[in-house]
Amino acid sequence: PQLTQKDMRSVDDAHSTNSGKILRDRAEDIALEKADMSPEELKPLSLEETRQTLHELRVHQIELEMQNEELRRAQVELDGMSARYFDLYDLAPVGYCTISEKGQIQEANFTASTLLGVARGALIKQPLTRFILPEDQDIYYMHSKPLIETGAPQVYELRMVKTGAAPFWARLEETRAQDADGAMRCRVTLSDITERKNAEE
Repeated sequence: PQLTQKDMRSVDDAHSTNSGKILRDRAEDIALEKADMSPEELKPLSLEETRQTLHELRVHQIELEMQNEELRRAQVELDGMSARYFDLYDLAPVGYCTISEKGQIQEANFTASTLLGVARGALIKQPLTRFILPEDQDIYYMHSKPLIETGAPQVYELRMVKTGAAPFWARLEETRAQDADGAMRCRVTLSDITERKNAEE
């Protein structure tokens, strides 16, 4: 039985004749290897066996087409998730960083890169303290220790350094997380609160 147009709506029809022939030749070679016999040694099939074989091949073809459709659907969903991740993470109005147990930046979004005045790639493996004003680094350590030891979320304010610009006031919110390999990580959000601090003064 032929597949209907509805059944074939998601089936990729871009396979060329040459590519199909190559795949067929490869499949025949593999089949012969598994059968461990030459074409001359293969016994001719009866009419009923031929019909059964054709039926099985058609069923298998439909199965492959359905699997191919599922793979394409999964790829579309994955692309959509990647786009949403980009919007939620990279284009967020606050800076996001993932910090290792040793205090090194492992991931950062575009907003964090902008706040710190450093290219995103250049932030990776840099200690977060490099971007904290020396006079305020004790504040960072004072909150990082209980975060690591107890896992209690930390919220605090300190002054940070931006390359090529004056220091700015930042609000940091830290939470503890664990990777699949068991390694401890800190999730940090950064917000520029300089205007609010200036208004308070």
